[in-house]
Amino acid sequence: MSKLFFIGTILFTLVFSCQSNKNFSSDNNQKLTSDTIRIVNEELDYEVIIIDGGFTSWFNSYARPRGFYTQEYLETRNRFWVLEWNNRARNTRYLNLYEMPINYETNTNYGFEVNYMLYNYLVYFQITNKQQLGGYIARP
Repeated sequence: MSKLFFIGTILFTLVFSCQSNKNFSSDNNQKLTSDTIRIVNEELDYEVIIIDGGFTSWFNSYARPRGFYTQEYLETRNRFWVLEWNNRARNTRYLNLYEMPINYETNTNYGFEVNYMLYNYLVYFQITNKQQLGGYIARP
C-alpha cells in the first residue's frame, strides 16, 4: 500500500482509489473534537490526517455542513487551490507556509469526505494566513 505524505501544518496522506463517493445528508453537521483529524475509509482505501490546532475550532464554527456542496464543486476548487499550493511549495520564497506539495491527482476520485475536508482546510488556511491561492476566493 503506497502512501503520499504532505507534512507541514497538515499531514495529508492518501492511498489512491477510484471508487464512488459517500453520500452525506445536508443536516450532517458533525463537530470535530480533536486537533488531529483522521479520515479513513478502508473500502475506498484512503486516509487523510490534518494536524492543526486552529483548524478544529474554525471548522466547528464556520464550515458548511456535509451535503451543502457537491463533490464536483469541492473537486473544482481543490484542483485550483492545490495546483497553486504546489507551485508555492516549490518556490523557496514561500517555504515557511508551504513546506511540501500536496499530492492530489486530478483524475483520482477521492470521494466526498476527502474533498470536503481538504476544501475546508484550504479555506481555513487561506483565511487565517491571508493567502489567496487563486481561481476562487476562499469563503467559509
